[in-house]
Amino acid sequence: MLVDWAQISEALWETIIMVTFSLLFAVVIGLPLGILLVVTRKGHLWENKYVFTVLNSVVNIFRSIPFIILMVAVIPFTRLVVGTSIGTAAAIVPMVLFSGPYIARLIENSLLEVDPGVMEAAQAMGATPRQIITRFLIPEALSSLMLGITIATIGLIGASAMAGAVGGGGLGDLAITFGYQRFDTMVMLITVGILVIMVQGLQSTGNILSKKIRRR
Repeated sequence: MLVDWAQISEALWETIIMVTFSLLFAVVIGLPLGILLVVTRKGHLWENKYVFTVLNSVVNIFRSIPFIILMVAVIPFTRLVVGTSIGTAAAIVPMVLFSGPYIARLIENSLLEVDPGVMEAAQAMGATPRQIITRFLIPEALSSLMLGITIATIGLIGASAMAGAVGGGGLGDLAITFGYQRFDTMVMLITVGILVIMVQGLQSTGNILSKKIRRR
């Protein structure tokens, strides 16, 4: 069968849209959540047992749900937000709910890797907790954060492909509808190849940026 490159280009664009917007919204959720998971734990800047316990539990609950199940479970919420449960916009909602807590964990781990001596020095200089977070903690963890965001982005590419199983659009939808259901091996190979190239490109870019930040 002839390959419809216009259709593949459209599917690629839909995947890029899904991943980009999902990542942006997920970072908006995951960054403050990850910071709170660090600073509210025992012995940290804003120690608060109850806040930490609630946040930790919520993150664990969302992370324990497989994406394909989460996507179906939040269909009513997706319809409430975007007015439909099918298509690219609809796929973004469960992708954000799936990746936001995951990014929070990645950010938490990156911040916990920062040498406690950095915060002690900042406190000795009279820095406020807010200044310690924004001027010391996050900058020190920036290299690790970059790698974490790269991993999260790659995870979103995989999630976008799974979203195609329920009409989410993108390369996953194309691979299932035309590659699998219509036995078009060429379409399947092309979509897989594009996804591999995207992942390799993102991982390489993330590694390079992380090394540059670390050298600074």
